[in-house]
Order: sequence, then C-alpha cells, then structure tokens
Amino acid sequence: MKYIFVTGGVVSSLGKGIVTSSLGAILRGRSYNVTAIKVDPYINLDAGTMRPYEHGEVFVTADGAETDLDLGHYERFLDRDLRRGNNITTGQVYKAVIERERKGEYLSQTVQVIPHVTDEIKRRIRTVAEEQDAEIAIVEIGGTVGDIESLPFLEAIRQFQFDEASADTLYIHLTLVPYLRTSEEFKTKPTQHSVATLRGVGIQPDIIILRSEKEPPEEVYRKVALFTNVKPEAVFSSYDVPDIYQVPLVFEEQGLGKMVEKKLELEPVIPNLRIWSEAVRVLREPERRVTIGVAGKYVKMPDAYLSLLEALKHGGIRNRARVEVKWIDAEGLVNGDLSEAFSGVDGILVPGGFGIRGIEGKVRAAEYARERRIPYLGICLGLQVATIEFARHVAGLEGANSTEFDPYTPHPVIDLMPEQLEVDGLGGTMRLGDWPMQIEPGTLLERVYGGAELVYERHRHRYEVNPAYVALLSEAGLIVSGVTPGMAGRGTGLVEAIELADHPFFLALQSHPEFKSRPMRPSPPFAAFVEAALAYGEAHRRLAAGADEAAGA
Repeated sequence: MKYIFVTGGVVSSLGKGIVTSSLGAILRGRSYNVTAIKVDPYINLDAGTMRPYEHGEVFVTADGAETDLDLGHYERFLDRDLRRGNNITTGQVYKAVIERERKGEYLSQTVQVIPHVTDEIKRRIRTVAEEQDAEIAIVEIGGTVGDIESLPFLEAIRQFQFDEASADTLYIHLTLVPYLRTSEEFKTKPTQHSVATLRGVGIQPDIIILRSEKEPPEEVYRKVALFTNVKPEAVFSSYDVPDIYQVPLVFEEQGLGKMVEKKLELEPVIPNLRIWSEAVRVLREPERRVTIGVAGKYVKMPDAYLSLLEALKHGGIRNRARVEVKWIDAEGLVNGDLSEAFSGVDGILVPGGFGIRGIEGKVRAAEYARERRIPYLGICLGLQVATIEFARHVAGLEGANSTEFDPYTPHPVIDLMPEQLEVDGLGGTMRLGDWPMQIEPGTLLERVYGGAELVYERHRHRYEVNPAYVALLSEAGLIVSGVTPGMAGRGTGLVEAIELADHPFFLALQSHPEFKSRPMRPSPPFAAFVEAALAYGEAHRRLAAGADEAAGA
C-alpha cells in the first residue's frame, strides 16, 4: 500500500481537493487502483447539518453518508464510488475513542491524543484503503497547517513515515504564492513560513505545489526549493486555468506524475489521459452553446450547487456544447417579471434545497417552464414545486402545498415521509444514498435512461409526493414515470419521477442524479436536458431569424 498525504498552508480554500483529485486522475491514468480520503478537522460527525452558504454543498455517497463536497471531486476525477469511511472527521474519531473507553477497551490506561486518538486516525485511513483494495491512497488533510484542530491529524500522518517503508509514503504540501500587482512580483515568504510550520510538527514535504494566479517564473521555483529543503524538480505550480478538468493535464505536463513514480518507486508508465484532453477540448472549442437558468436560493454561493453545475458541464461535453449558467434568485421570482428573469435561457432547472424561503418563486419558475414549453429539469425540491404548481393550476387543487411550508394546507400534495414521523434529530436522518427507481415503459424517463427498467440514484430528502394524491394528479395529466419498487402498502410507491406528455421536455426527479455524474459518463437526465435545451434554443433562433427576414421583406 502506498500513501500520499496532501496538506495545505497559508490560507484555506486553496484547492487541495482539486490537487488531490487531479493527482488521483493522473495515477488512475496509469491504471493504478486509487482511493481518496478527506480528513475534516471539524467536530461535526458529518457535513449534513452545515449551512450551504458556509460550507458549500453536502455530497451524498452511495451508502448514504453526508460528506464534504471534495468527495464529489474525488468521485468525478477517479470515476469510482466512495464510501462513508472516505470522509473522516474529528467528531467521528473522538466519538469512537470515547465509546471504546466507555466499553473498557483501553483497560486502565489514561486515554490521550497520543497514542489513542492518533491510532484511531491511522486505523481509519488504513481500513478504508484496505477495504477498497487500493494500491494508492491519497489522504487530504483539511484546513491549514498551524490550525489547532489539525494537529492530531498531522501527528498521525507524521507517524506513517515510521510505520511504513520509506518508499510507501509521500508528503505533498500545497501553499499560496501571492502575486503583487503593484510590484509585479511573486512573494514566497508565506510559503517559507508554511513549510517551516509543517516541519515544526515533524513533516518534511517531498513535493511542494505552488498555488498562484498565474504560472510563476523559474526563479520562484528555485527560491522555494532553496528555503524549504526540497529539490527544484519537486516544486510544481497549480496556477489558475479556465476549467478544473485541465489541472490533471497541467500537472502531467509539468512532470508531477513522473515525480510521484520516482518517490514511491513505481514502474514508469505513459498515462492515458485522453478523457481529460477531450473534455478540455470540448470546453475550450465547443461546437454549440446553451444557456440554462438555475432558479435557486443559494445563488450567491455556487459551491452550494457544485455537483449540479458539474453535471450540467458533463451534459454539455456529451453534446459537444458549452453550458452557460444564468443564476436566478428564487426569492426575486416571487413578485418579479418572469419573462425578464428568464430572458435568453434555453432551459430552466430548479435544484434541491430546504426551507420556505424562495419556494413560491420556484413554483412560478416551474409554471413558466410548463406554460412556455421551455425544457425543465427539477431536482429533489424541483420535483416537489413542479407537483405543487401542477396541482394548483392544472388539477384545480387550490392552496395545494407541502406540509414543510404550510402545515395547514388543504391539499398536502407533498408530505413528510412516514418513516420520518418519529425522527427527532437532523443529522443523518433523511432518506440518503442509493435507492432504486422503477421506470414506467413508454415514458420520457425510459428514453432518457436508454430503455432501462430499473436504475439507482442517490437521495437526500424528508418529504415526498403524497400517495393519496397520485391518482388525482395522474387523471389531470401528470405522468408518474418512476417509482420506488417494493413499497408495501404504499399504493404506487414513492414517486421518483414525474413528467408531462404535452411538453417537449419536462422532467423532475426526487433523487439527486448529479451526484453520480462523471465527465466520461454524464448523468442521463442532465445529458438529455442539455440536449433538449440545445434543440429549444436552436429552434427559437431559427424562428427569430425567420421573423426578422419576414419583417425586412
């Protein structure tokens, strides 16, 4: 087993997740079985209860873990499903240690950070790597070197260099090199201090990656190498690029893959990075362009919709098109001019979310897409607001709503799932992870999934379409095209997907298919949605051109 540890210095949010993912892609391109582990120093057990504006999206794994968004990057770059154990938090570690102490497993020992906490950290890292049969495990340490919260994790990974053979561990440090425009120079002092702090806890980095606005000149590499005790050929740059899928190519071009091979004594291999080259080529030179209006409530924090944005991008790559996103604040749609808000969009997407803020704006977005016959894709809450809109304006159920937003609604077309009635906590208590969806033959959903009868998508929700209203809504024209099979005593079962027969593309899913989307294997609903939006945009441009010609004549 080979272990690569990625740490960060100077400031947070440097992009350790992208570095970790890109390194994984480079090694996957060499046919190694790679896994990636994110260590988060916060005391929360998981990311499930964190605010999107503070933390970004909550990524959900196949086994139902609510994790840091970096696991989404890992899955997309490594093209593998990760598990609950791939996200380790301080809360998990201390909970396990305390439970072990309460059971008497430490006998009469005084339980301490060293060795008990650090041993638990190492055990978790090794267990994940071994269970996933990884040849190489890349471990990203969240936060910044020097943070109090990170110290037990840094001590644990320091011990790996003594627990394992010298060629089986590798330490990579990502650090900021700011560029001062006033003096037009790169400043290496923050990096020097950051590495000094890392060495102060007993870790000498083998490789340093410089995070910068643009590629630094050669003298910067030499200076960093001199002051950090790292050879110049082991200093690399992670500078700004137009798209994150270009980062593996940049690193490979700089020789990072060869340096890792040398340090870990791996057999030299010419990697296959064709997937990334093709993705970058399409994004750089798209044959077509399409604009998607995303009507959400966290539009000031795009990371809250990170996987969704990447899934749209993947759908664009499949259709050889660049997807431009027009952010539309759902709150502004409550009383705003919809024609102005959705001006220039070729498709409307309503994403997931929680809470009443902006809900009526999302309902209006679904209504606008239905009436104007604009391609519509609803994700989780996007299915629920589309159902509410249809119930009110087509099925004639005045005041229809979700009990999440109006407990006294006369028509609770969206209601709390029965298994949620006794739940009194928030963290890890929703319907989470992979669940099956049985697809109705002859539907748009069946065409989207290529004729499949049963598929699995990931979930994160508490509320569902109320089974008591399914028959009435179906009679009014709503098509339930996907259900959860085997739901005993639940009538049609849990509604997983809805669509409209008299619409070019109107599809909504209770699941989050964006979590399973990959650059090389885009999510079917997103790829089909982008395709429909392209067709809509091209048709409307032809109509506009014809109208202009007629007016001129």
